[in-house]
Amino acid sequence: MTPQQEKIRALLARKNAILLAHYYVRPEIQEIADVLGDSLALAQAAARTDAAVIVFAGVHFMAQSAAMLSPQKTVLLPRADAGCPLADMATAESVRNMRQREPDALFVTYINSTAEVKAESDVCCTSSNAINIIRSVPSSRKIVLLPDGNLARHVASATGREVIAWEGCCPIHQALTGEDVLARKREHPGAPFVAHPECRPDVLALADFIGSTSAILQFARENAAEKIIIGTEEGIFTQLKKQNPGKTFILASPGLLCADMKKITLDDIEQSLLTLQPVITVPPEVSEAARKTLDRMLASS
Repeated sequence: MTPQQEKIRALLARKNAILLAHYYVRPEIQEIADVLGDSLALAQAAARTDAAVIVFAGVHFMAQSAAMLSPQKTVLLPRADAGCPLADMATAESVRNMRQREPDALFVTYINSTAEVKAESDVCCTSSNAINIIRSVPSSRKIVLLPDGNLARHVASATGREVIAWEGCCPIHQALTGEDVLARKREHPGAPFVAHPECRPDVLALADFIGSTSAILQFARENAAEKIIIGTEEGIFTQLKKQNPGKTFILASPGLLCADMKKITLDDIEQSLLTLQPVITVPPEVSEAARKTLDRMLASS
């Protein structure tokens, strides 16, 4: 570890703090995280930790979820401006309006959403467990899945269920096109292409495997291919290379980089631990309703 990484680890110990990091954040942060994972794994870690302080290296909705799952703990997001454009594509008001149009539907909300939107929903899901969540819903029940339309369409295809798709998207995954993927396939014949379910349908149609970040990592470990084309944010390459030193990974497009996921730096984490700021909180009336959707998700995971 570098001196700064060692200093941060010492501060974490001194403050009785835990560092949770998503696979998309900077490599030097991934290296020193207590828990490194996808949204589901990080939500589970936030719910069970005994630490007094949770430092979240990710984006705002993740820190909000941690604050709701561990309301007695201090949750820090070292850069309060690390947001998620997908989460901003649904508001509490827009969900209430949709409920008026679909009063009998079960509203399933992707974890990439604000606490206020979760509070207007019935159950949460992640890309790791969305298919299982939908399969657990009685077949007679109408389903609305928001805010990611691509995930909703993928889940509908995988389960055979009718799912009303909210027309939001992750701009990073949405920008990847079928033409991009075909170009990489021509350059690397025989290499399997793996994609995140936030990708658009024409991209998913070309995929040899579709899954969350953790599922993509598992595929890479278990598949015999020496080259794999990757259709998700480039931060996953840190763990792909670490876990598979003999394999080559090709990013499907140079545009697969999320600036928000890269905002938090080691300097930010160090300063956040020294000051115990910025603290992420959720108003009690929002948190109580929103947490129920997370608890239902975790109970079925």
